[in-house]
Amino acid sequence: MTADFALTLAYATAHVLGNNNQKTTVVIGKDTRLSGYMLGQALTAGFVAAGVDVLLLGPIPTPAVAHLTTKLNADFGVVISASHNPYEDNGIKLIGPKGYKLSDDLEAQIETAIDNEPQRAHGQNLGKARRIDDALAQYEHFLFAGVPNDAPRLDGMTIVLDCANGAAYRAGPHLFGQLGASVIRMFNEPDGMNINRGCGATHTDKLCKRVVAEKAHLGAAFDGDADRVILVDETGTPIDGDQIMAVLADDLQAGEPVISTVMANLGLERYLKSKGRALIRTAVGDRYVVEEMRDRDSALGGEPSGHIIFGGATCGDGVRTAMHMALHLQNEGGVASETLRRFKPLPQILKNVRAPRALMDVIEPMVDEASKTLGNDGRLLVRASGTEPLIRVMAEGDDAQKIENVVDDLCTKITDLAKAKVA
Repeated sequence: MTADFALTLAYATAHVLGNNNQKTTVVIGKDTRLSGYMLGQALTAGFVAAGVDVLLLGPIPTPAVAHLTTKLNADFGVVISASHNPYEDNGIKLIGPKGYKLSDDLEAQIETAIDNEPQRAHGQNLGKARRIDDALAQYEHFLFAGVPNDAPRLDGMTIVLDCANGAAYRAGPHLFGQLGASVIRMFNEPDGMNINRGCGATHTDKLCKRVVAEKAHLGAAFDGDADRVILVDETGTPIDGDQIMAVLADDLQAGEPVISTVMANLGLERYLKSKGRALIRTAVGDRYVVEEMRDRDSALGGEPSGHIIFGGATCGDGVRTAMHMALHLQNEGGVASETLRRFKPLPQILKNVRAPRALMDVIEPMVDEASKTLGNDGRLLVRASGTEPLIRVMAEGDDAQKIENVVDDLCTKITDLAKAKVA
């Protein structure tokens, strides 16, 4: 991920997503990692050279970029972030005019345009760049607009926020403070290199201890670009996306389904069924959840990892989710360990086996046999990693020992088969 590549990507993106010879506008937001300055400047130069006007949002959550792409009538948006990855990594996410991620077809067109060196603008046709100073204020206004008029304030509530030294380091504490909460900040002093370092949604141990030490009512840990959140109750125990969806689902209209992925715990599915709701599963990835929600016009979706998507939204929003859960807790009273937990998760085991993706077709009979062993008391999921030469084996069910035996046996068979193929 270099400045040269970002420059070329900007040319190509402007060529594909440009507004038919009319003035095109793009918004650019980023998280707090060091390379964001380099890539942001390169993208800006590329877009301006391609005749595109650039609106710079600065460090801001990914869902804020998605919202402002639409609100500011931009033709597309860009997020510079590698989410929960360490600061050395970075990525460029492209967002369409309605705030959704681009289709595979449009991404393929941009890849082709990169190789074809699109024509650049000259003279008066060059674009302009300017900073949007109130971008965070506009995002917060959007979040406040979604709060019911009869919702309680958070006066008297102590909340610990782990901002992951990332994109939520300003938005999170400020929003909860405006709602009246007493906010204890953690990891909200980014230096470009400490994003996600031992903190955030994938490293909640320090937050768990701090919530207990401060006798706080609730804790929330965002990831680097703040599109997801993991909560922590007053006992220092994490509350994942499955539990969050269960709580929020109780506010939906009767019979309204919830959209999640194949990784959602079976306990969530059973809980929703007991409430007359279906759990619709998709492939892993918030993108697929959003697509299914759009197809079904659904009001709630998400992932166990903490991506929670509200109806009409285009991506997960960690700050928005934490806000609604805090308001829910305040409204219902009680403690988070009881109020924000609606079901008992079934025991779940996930193990990775180093093996090529091509082995998936070969092991299908083994997987079918293992599934029969679990029967109706659980479920088995075997899938290839999208980024590594790994096959992931996950099982869950009522009998912890049984699912462990099934997973271990299947992993051993896959390992032996992989070794035999290599030999």
